[in-house]
Amino acid sequence: MPSPVAIDTPGGATVHDVARLAGVSAMTVSRVINGRASVSAATRGKVDAAIAALRYQPNLAARAARTGTLRIGLLYSNPSAAYMSEFLVGAMEQCSQSGGQLLLERCGDLASQRAAIKKLVAAGVDGILVPPPLCDSPEVQAQLNRIGMPSIAVATGQPSPAISAVRIDDYQGALAMTRHLLALGHRDIGFIQGDPAHTPALLRQQAFLDAMHEAGLSVPPQRLAQGLFTYRSGLDAARRLLEASTRPSAIFASNDDMAAATLAVAHGMGLQVPQQLSVCGFDDTPVATTVWPELTTIHQPIAAMARAAVALVLDEIRQRRAGDSAPATHRLLEFTLMVRGSSAAPGS
Repeated sequence: MPSPVAIDTPGGATVHDVARLAGVSAMTVSRVINGRASVSAATRGKVDAAIAALRYQPNLAARAARTGTLRIGLLYSNPSAAYMSEFLVGAMEQCSQSGGQLLLERCGDLASQRAAIKKLVAAGVDGILVPPPLCDSPEVQAQLNRIGMPSIAVATGQPSPAISAVRIDDYQGALAMTRHLLALGHRDIGFIQGDPAHTPALLRQQAFLDAMHEAGLSVPPQRLAQGLFTYRSGLDAARRLLEASTRPSAIFASNDDMAAATLAVAHGMGLQVPQQLSVCGFDDTPVATTVWPELTTIHQPIAAMARAAVALVLDEIRQRRAGDSAPATHRLLEFTLMVRGSSAAPGS
């Protein structure tokens, strides 16, 4: 099967115009537009910038008639609306650029997961994206393997060798956050755990414990509070930590929703943040910059991860259709420590 090409909108900028401005070939522009994974991030950035500058619009209808629109299923069961909002933006942007169509199916327990996959297959999807926490479900992976469906696990802490994946290094991210608090002078730090069924939650907790041990500090059991990545669970966990006979000087929550809940509990108790309590999160979802003070957090490029996942699954689908082997691909994206107003030295 020939590689899909970009088709120009009559009267507007052409693929060749974009190629000249970006300093690349027309075929490279087509690969970017079609979401091929064989283009470097730097080149992809140049092409995207040229497309934006020229307001180039590929004729998706003509391309779909030529190549056939690829349908991508999105199987989700994430308790964080902020996370899913970021993920959907990235996935829809990449599908729009690549001429793909995104079909969403929500599920909960094991029975609904099986039913959701069957529904997506019946709808004619060519591949499926599996964001957290379903990316860590052995049952979901087994079902997708049985039917031979191209799939991408997103944000799993333990990617399977048999399934393509896009992720960040959650362990190193949590290590960087804990070291940030230690560098500020905090020695008594509370930690709100994430959903234990989600591997990144376990990696973040282990990194916290390792960083504390590295600093010669022990973590008593009462400084660990179980959360489930939801705002409500964050409220309960924060109360357990802050209503103790002695309060920690900082709390590191495994995601931004639970960190935002911690801020709410602290404000309700009359605590000043960050003067009396530093609060940090993980993910850098929109909630991190809508609360006060804004959250110090680890930026996980959720939208970029979704775009990469769509590009990977489209590439795998096209390779299979061309009769080529499509080995699993694992992409590791960079995280960033975002230092904002919610963290400071103790008693500053």
